[in-house]
Amino acid sequence: MSSQDSQDIETATTAIESAPDTKTRRYDRQLRLWAATGQSALESSRVLLVSGSATSTSILKNLVLPGIGHFTILDHAKVSHSDAGNNFFLEGYNSIGKSRAEEAVQLLSELNDGVEGRADTRTLESILELHPEWITSFTIVISHNLDHALLNKLSALVWKDAKYPPLVVVRSAGFLADFYIQFHEHTIIESHSETSPSLRIDKPFQALREHALSLEFDNMDSTEHGHIPYVVILVRALEDWKKSHGGGLPKSYEERQQFKKSVLALKVKGDEENFDEAEAQAYRCWTETKVPSEITALFSDPALSTKAMDHNQSPFFHLLAALKEYTEQSDTHALPLTSTLPDMKSDTHNYIHLQRLYKTRAEEEKQAFKSYLRVPVDDGIVDSFVKNAHALVVLRGKPWGTFDEDKAALVESLSTMPKETCIHLALSALSLLQASDTSVSPSAESIRAKIQSIVGQSTELPDEADDAIGEIARAPFSELPNTAAFLGGMVAQEVIKMITKQYVPVKGYCVIDLIETWTGTIGA
Repeated sequence: MSSQDSQDIETATTAIESAPDTKTRRYDRQLRLWAATGQSALESSRVLLVSGSATSTSILKNLVLPGIGHFTILDHAKVSHSDAGNNFFLEGYNSIGKSRAEEAVQLLSELNDGVEGRADTRTLESILELHPEWITSFTIVISHNLDHALLNKLSALVWKDAKYPPLVVVRSAGFLADFYIQFHEHTIIESHSETSPSLRIDKPFQALREHALSLEFDNMDSTEHGHIPYVVILVRALEDWKKSHGGGLPKSYEERQQFKKSVLALKVKGDEENFDEAEAQAYRCWTETKVPSEITALFSDPALSTKAMDHNQSPFFHLLAALKEYTEQSDTHALPLTSTLPDMKSDTHNYIHLQRLYKTRAEEEKQAFKSYLRVPVDDGIVDSFVKNAHALVVLRGKPWGTFDEDKAALVESLSTMPKETCIHLALSALSLLQASDTSVSPSAESIRAKIQSIVGQSTELPDEADDAIGEIARAPFSELPNTAAFLGGMVAQEVIKMITKQYVPVKGYCVIDLIETWTGTIGA
């Protein structure tokens, strides 16, 4: 084996000779999920949490542990007896009467010495009135069971400008909860889609085609024959098929079955797994390499208009504009090739050689793609964009509360997803009732009446409303530790998606029922 092959093997297997540093050891598992770019985004983030409740601190726990840069708890309340009983991030009886924000920050900060925590005991009302710019300086804002009027003011503030932070609204009562992420626009390059990029088997690039045709299957020894990668087998088999079928691909069911049999017929031994793998992957031969419909739809996005591009500072849309032009001009009318290969039955020599072919071609196509960029973009972002071009995502959101103002949408949701919608409406009714009179505990009758006023008196509520109303009436102000813990994990997960711009966050209202143990999404 040559020294060059040895170096390629080392590179391909990402061999690390030196011991990992402290940060790598601490965050090893999450680095596998969102890599160094995602971790860097987390470490530079600043999170504002409005309320030091049990649910709020549970959310923060799941953000402090993976290493956000800074968090502030904004809460002017003192620790009550109920707080001491249900919040794990208080010192129990010893915390009663002390600042809820300061007590929680002290214990949360002990989870990760690399995270900066701060308590702010001002009221949200005073900040909204006197220092609104302080709120908009954060990366993301999270609220829990916030007063209805204050929530509307907070929502309106951060919705004023697309540059202002997203707002995560969390509400809970007893075993029921929902949360909503308010954002203008959210672009995702690394969506981690389960859809794999095209390997161009139906349209092989010249070097791949020449390599497949150069191999003499009949003259190979059994060991070498049993380690030909399935990509090479399929390219070769498809070229042979085209010669005998006028250049056409297998189209009908019968032809496809016949093609699969021809692949298996190339075996020289019955236990050659690489040929079984090729037969299983044969669908790639008649799956046309083209731009996925989801990506084609993005090419019509209003953000790509000439006027919008003149003012758009986001590198994402400049990259998307270049991608559109590239696919229109390239010979294959396809996305740039990615050098990432799936695992396959092969020996090191054959796999590395195939990987080198793909890497060389991918680099050529990436350079061609970069020629269509009209503004400078960091090479690391370009690399990530090209690698993930088959699974780009653009999300656009709505202001908090829009769904509850749309009676037609509510009525439709009640008919299609009654359980989820009834829980959401019951929580909305509770919020409105608390805003009108905090001295009286809401009854089942008052909650039902308020729901009816939201959806319209002529709308008949489904039977599922009884269960949601009953639970809210039973425990309108209770914050259960298990509900707080579940919400803490779910909400933190979505917050991390927003901060890192990796994976696809929940869009709409995520409703949680821990009585029957299910979640659902409405109002997207």
